[in-house]
Amino acid sequence: MFKIFISIFLLFTSLSFAMTKDEIKIEMTNKIDKVLIILKDSNLSKDQKGEEIISIMDNVFDYNLMSRLSLGNKWKEISIDQKKEFITLFTKKLKDSYIEKLDLYTDELVKIVGIEQTKKTRIKLKTQLVGKDATHDIFYKFYKMRNEDNWLIYDVDVIGVSIIQAYRKQFSGFLNDKSFNELLVHLKNPNKK
Repeated sequence: MFKIFISIFLLFTSLSFAMTKDEIKIEMTNKIDKVLIILKDSNLSKDQKGEEIISIMDNVFDYNLMSRLSLGNKWKEISIDQKKEFITLFTKKLKDSYIEKLDLYTDELVKIVGIEQTKKTRIKLKTQLVGKDATHDIFYKFYKMRNEDNWLIYDVDVIGVSIIQAYRKQFSGFLNDKSFNELLVHLKNPNKK
């Protein structure tokens, strides 16, 4: 499962660079090709690879929306300052998680299959992770920004598992018996018991 996560290029952003609907397939193909070149570069350290890859893919994800979706209804209950802090910490968690898994990359290929418009304001870009032993479907989920033909990624679905839904379940379970401030502390110090 971890090999899949590394190869889906779960890269996220704090600054958004929206694409038009017609640009999605071309732009994502170019970005994924650049990422594969970096992953194969044995002259770069894991941290260098992570930084370079994040700089390539960083601007097509909407962290604000991803953060809000990962908290579900709890988002409405927290203050503006708590929202800002959560976005910062959640973004860092996603990037750190990605960089930790870079060592698991083992020459898989990523193939862009096509685009499916699921709703007027939703698109799925279907890709496939092609390894020696298996092929796995990965969907990048885009939404259309209001009043514009600009699209950003708000979730990634890996072999039927939504990254945002997985975090929402995790955060919901944590918040069943702990406060939101305790969740913020946990995100700041995830290894502390």
